[in-house]
Amino acid sequence: MSKTILITGSTDGIGLATACSLLEQGHHVLLHGRNAQKLSKVCRSLVARFGKDKVGQYCADLSVMTQVSALAQAVAEECPQLDVLINNAGVFHVDDTVTSEGFDMRFMVNTIAPYILMQGLRSVLGACGRVINLSSAAQSPFEVQELLTPSHLTAGAVYAKSKLALTMWSMQIGAQWKETGPSVIAVNPKSFLGSKMVQEAYGMQGSSVQLGADILLEAALSERFAQASGYYFDNDVGQFRDPHVSASTPGLMAQLMEVLIQLEAQLQSS
Repeated sequence: MSKTILITGSTDGIGLATACSLLEQGHHVLLHGRNAQKLSKVCRSLVARFGKDKVGQYCADLSVMTQVSALAQAVAEECPQLDVLINNAGVFHVDDTVTSEGFDMRFMVNTIAPYILMQGLRSVLGACGRVINLSSAAQSPFEVQELLTPSHLTAGAVYAKSKLALTMWSMQIGAQWKETGPSVIAVNPKSFLGSKMVQEAYGMQGSSVQLGADILLEAALSERFAQASGYYFDNDVGQFRDPHVSASTPGLMAQLMEVLIQLEAQLQSS
């Protein structure tokens, strides 16, 4: 049965490869990108291959909370049932590390935006929906205040912190929603895939992004992941596993969730 799937950051790399694979299987794919011109070009190409009834597009800058909220509202209004949300968009090296709202760009796009988008789409995802959040093998300890203030650390250091934070809230919300849905699963698609991010960060070609797309398809659609809400899947080892040991730091999860809930509340009241 055809499903409707929103993929953030789907104009290139793993996101685009995943979109193409889903379209080849007959699913309805909603593309997202930050650059309107690039998004339209990719959308036209996919419409020519798969038909206009199979491809949708949404443009939003995920570094701006109001745009994340507007994206969720637009999708919810136009799509009464969303089967899967794949939070694929992420940043590593950025020219400006501070967002227009004063947050660190890496934490905003990699950690906060996926949470805001998921919450905004929960009503249309429903009990049977799935949220797939792209984690990473790069994970390192963080303090919750780092979500709220710009960092002067290296791109790699902040990226790893942001991905652990994403993985932690994915596991927490996934466990909370296990009985009611939607499912929430964190997935490391595989290290050093040949994405633009890897090429910019490490100056290497990397392996085929299709390896990442394949595991995202499985996470989004397969029975193997049907009961995986609240878990972290590491495609480097091909199994579910615990995240970085610092995820179990006493009190850290509660502090993280408090910050995310407060940010969402502030956005709704503004």
